[in-house]
Amino acid sequence: MTTQTSPSGSDPVPNRIHARPVPRPGRLVAAVAVLVLAAMAANALITNENFRWDVVWLYLRDIVVIRGVMWTLVLTFGSMAIAVVLAVALAMMRRSDNPVMRSVSWAWIWFFRGTPIYTQLIFWGLLAVLYPRLSLGIPFGPEFFSFRTDEVLTAFWLALFGLAFNESAYLAEIVRAGLTSVDPGQTEAAKALGMKDGKIMRRVVLPQAMRVIVPPTGNETISMLKTTSLVVAVPLTFELTYATSAIGNRTFLPIPLLVIAALWYLLITSILMVGQHYLEQYYGRGFGTSTRRRGRGKGPAGGKQAAIAAAGTVQQDVNKDVTP
Repeated sequence: MTTQTSPSGSDPVPNRIHARPVPRPGRLVAAVAVLVLAAMAANALITNENFRWDVVWLYLRDIVVIRGVMWTLVLTFGSMAIAVVLAVALAMMRRSDNPVMRSVSWAWIWFFRGTPIYTQLIFWGLLAVLYPRLSLGIPFGPEFFSFRTDEVLTAFWLALFGLAFNESAYLAEIVRAGLTSVDPGQTEAAKALGMKDGKIMRRVVLPQAMRVIVPPTGNETISMLKTTSLVVAVPLTFELTYATSAIGNRTFLPIPLLVIAALWYLLITSILMVGQHYLEQYYGRGFGTSTRRRGRGKGPAGGKQAAIAAAGTVQQDVNKDVTP
């Protein structure tokens, strides 16, 4: 830091201080070291002929691989959709005053979180052996209808339900944490206005809880994308990992086919991460946690005021105090 004065004495600020940033050579050294290590890693990947990048490019768009990607996406989003519905129901049951509802919800979460997903999928694959015929009726009484398990529940449906039921146990705790994060005064105020419980949950509690629910749910979706590789235990042999492994075993080139699977998983994960970012930004409006556009407010208060103005619920400038 130096102090300088104008030679002519015309500087309106005498003895002006010209501050200089504190030098931090450690940051520069660390950045250079990281770049060198990244370049070495990239060189090791690109120049290693054992990866057979020509084979990777050849089979990257193979019809069998593309079909495996589609089945992986169907399993991921289908199981997550079912799991979200079950999770909301389980979370509300955990918060219920009815002890039976609380006990059933706790037992469901305890069982599916306490056993490995691979073990569960094996049992789902053996469902037709354990229960050759399923029926609906009165216990120890007449049956309304029945069906053969192996004819109705194919490997796809068994894998879908197995993934969804396991995931619902984890999502139920995430939803319960989100609902708990909302101030109870919000519910009390809504009841004072005469709103019913269902409408309070739908219009007041859940919109505020989504700010807490979305980030871990996005992580669970990405995790589910990779968990679909375990449905071979059912067995379901259409998804991406099995499809690439089958080609690798047939061509005696397992490494490039594993690279293909990794590249597809990375691509899908990247797209999901972008979607998660925008969802977090949407549900974080007004809490000072979302990324604001350039020129819209400064700091958390600016984000809240911008969200209020964008809602169109006020006519005057929300940044001014106006006394009617």
